[in-house]
Amino acid sequence: MIIKYSYFYFKQVLSKKFCNDVIKHGTEQNLHRAVTGGLNNLNEKEKEKTLKKIRDSFVCWLGDWWIYRHLHPYFAEANKLAGWNFQYEICEPIQFTKYGKNQHYAWHRDGWEESYNEQTAGNLVNHIGKIRKLSMVCQLSDPSEYKGGELEFDYSEPDNKKRNICSEIINQGSLVVFPSFVYHRVRPVTEGTRYSLVIWNLGNSFI
Repeated sequence: MIIKYSYFYFKQVLSKKFCNDVIKHGTEQNLHRAVTGGLNNLNEKEKEKTLKKIRDSFVCWLGDWWIYRHLHPYFAEANKLAGWNFQYEICEPIQFTKYGKNQHYAWHRDGWEESYNEQTAGNLVNHIGKIRKLSMVCQLSDPSEYKGGELEFDYSEPDNKKRNICSEIINQGSLVVFPSFVYHRVRPVTEGTRYSLVIWNLGNSFI
């Protein structure tokens, strides 16, 4: 799919109080190690070793309306202003993420060609038949509280072997919306702790 904008950036649109309230709320939850798919054929030792190379962070899931109502309007604004005009209809639970020293997330994309089915949707039955269309990353931490942890996008053309990478230094309260098929990564945090939110909007398959 050819798109003009690979992401749409909103600078410091959320208050410091909101960000700090979300951090406090998130860290009071039961955070657990983040996981990723495609490792089922490995034994537990291999799985743990491989997972740490791909994704190393702690997460929990939030469903609080006071968080959704602050963030959700930016999906619609970005979808319109970037010219994507994707059909979407429902959000997944919000992922609160904590990156400590040396933690990271390697190159990946959030969406897949296959839609959610009964197995992958779990108890979220309203997700069945839907795919991730739009992703959002919201920066909660003040940049003075950590180093590294840059969010990067790869928006190279499929036949271009050289990656075209865009790095964004995201200030507290800023957020980025992008199509869920765009590759991106979080570089290793070298000092301190980086907190963020990730949300996905679902809709019908592109095909």
